[in-house]
Amino acid sequence: MNTTLQLLEAGQSIWYDNIQRSLLRNGTLAGMIARGEIRGVTSNPTIFMNAITKSQDYDSSLLPLIERGLGNEEIFFELAIEDIQNAADLFMPLYQESHGGDGYVSLEVSPYLAHDYAGTLAQAKDLWQRVARPNLMIKIPATKAGLPAITEALAAGINVNVTLIFALERYHEVMEAYLQGLERRAEAGAPLHGIASVASFFVSRVDTNVDARLQKIIAAGGAEVAQAQALLGKAAIANAKLAYDAFQQVFSAERFQTLAAQGAQVQRPLWASTSTKNPAYRDVIYVEELIGPHTVNTMPPQTVVAFLDHGQVRQSLKEDLDGARQVFADLEALGISIAEVTQQLEDEGVASFSDAFTVLLKAIEERR
Repeated sequence: MNTTLQLLEAGQSIWYDNIQRSLLRNGTLAGMIARGEIRGVTSNPTIFMNAITKSQDYDSSLLPLIERGLGNEEIFFELAIEDIQNAADLFMPLYQESHGGDGYVSLEVSPYLAHDYAGTLAQAKDLWQRVARPNLMIKIPATKAGLPAITEALAAGINVNVTLIFALERYHEVMEAYLQGLERRAEAGAPLHGIASVASFFVSRVDTNVDARLQKIIAAGGAEVAQAQALLGKAAIANAKLAYDAFQQVFSAERFQTLAAQGAQVQRPLWASTSTKNPAYRDVIYVEELIGPHTVNTMPPQTVVAFLDHGQVRQSLKEDLDGARQVFADLEALGISIAEVTQQLEDEGVASFSDAFTVLLKAIEERR
């Protein structure tokens, strides 16, 4: 049995954090689906930026869009929607076979709208109608402005992939937004069956940020060096384990069970940013250490290859919760504020996607 099927037996699905037109045309994506290696696809502005700027896959489609007089952002969404529709069609048999459990393809709203509630909601509704596939998920960032848009989108019957979650406190707000969206929909007499959502909790970037702070303490020398060294590479997994513990508590409670009786699904945690940035760490650490029921891991190509080659499956998410809490306490004792870290990461994540989108639009302008 390959490792992806072992993962599925453990309750976790692999989604592919990558999309490009050539993968759709040459049968690569269809082959991965057929072999059971992936059960969904996620995209973001950086992925599309790389796909469009670093290949000629889209050149033949650009000319008619330019001739229609479309602006650069309109052209991007036309190109992206075509890819997303084709990917969603490839996943449709899996979506149907899993009764809406898997087979989803995610498309993100413009990163320029990260702090614009009304703009986010309007674009989410527009993209949902234009893609017109039941196995689409609209990605909405978990910013303060994004939270009410998530609730409204779900209430309107739109599947939502909530992205850029770093902090436990914000994750609680995301779960609340999900529950409120379902409750609003139920109150309106609309069906809950078929509404799906995942909460994309970012992982490796937490270690990158915290480790940099720990290295400063180590470089300074003194009594705290040993403690700082012991905490290297521990923060991200601890953060995710505590998030999973929160997920289990919220979705086993009576409030959600009332909605489940009406056909609601749990909002699965999705582990994002799971490639290993530090070569000193195992290349599949952010997969192996985050396995548990009702979860998704969205992996970039190199992580999928590595996990298929030498990944090991065990129920790891519930291991040593007390140890995870102690990591946070020890970091705070060293003067490292997790709240500060996660807010910085959210700000950087929004800026990174916005910058990638700017590069993408400039590339489209140059191709004109």
